[in-house]
Amino acid sequence: MSVTDLLIKGALQFNIELSENQVKQFMEYKELLVEWNKKMNLTAIEKDEDIIIKHFIDSITCLSGRYIKDNSMVIDIGTGAGFPGIPIKIVRPDLNVTLLDSLNKRIVFLENVIDRLNLKYITAIQGRAEDFGKKEQFREQFDIVVSRAVASLSVLSEYCLPFVKVGGCFISFKGPDIQQELSQAEKAINILGGEVEDISRIKLPFIDVYHSLIFIKKARQCPTKYPRRAGKPAKEPIK
Repeated sequence: MSVTDLLIKGALQFNIELSENQVKQFMEYKELLVEWNKKMNLTAIEKDEDIIIKHFIDSITCLSGRYIKDNSMVIDIGTGAGFPGIPIKIVRPDLNVTLLDSLNKRIVFLENVIDRLNLKYITAIQGRAEDFGKKEQFREQFDIVVSRAVASLSVLSEYCLPFVKVGGCFISFKGPDIQQELSQAEKAINILGGEVEDISRIKLPFIDVYHSLIFIKKARQCPTKYPRRAGKPAKEPIK
């Protein structure tokens, strides 16, 4: 099967029908990722087929549910090479997307992708979640916060929940075994104003790989003391 067919058929498994232009945008994104990855460390996933399934399809699995409404304000925390934020934007051009990452070299890459794919209403910003979660123009301003970042759910909740509007949702992309991590994060989620609303177990198409999507609703405002200063959430997670 060609990489184009992998993308089209993989997306269809999640009831997502890609247009010819969207397929073209994904293929251009893949080429840019492979090209830039030779000179800077963007991803350990390098084969075309793996990029399609483990990055692109994985990123859009959150779109098959009811959570992301039309014209939502979305922020991707710790976006790295643009996952899940850019695939979400390609599939849902109606969304207003912000990509946040702490490394400037990644922002340069992301801005190049945004330009080459001619994406509108999407911005890449350099900064740390702990700092931006305190800023008035970012704090509790987003309908949806997504993150595939590698950190415990307790730490991620402190990074992400301050950005979510009351009534909005934080969607965390996790591996298949989450029960222990979820129970350890229960107190943090509650303190930060969140409530776990749903958990979806997802099988990626064409390979024997599973992941989980944790949907955390923002039920109450986040206390002003959170997020704590940069580095503190990772060193001393809320327990």
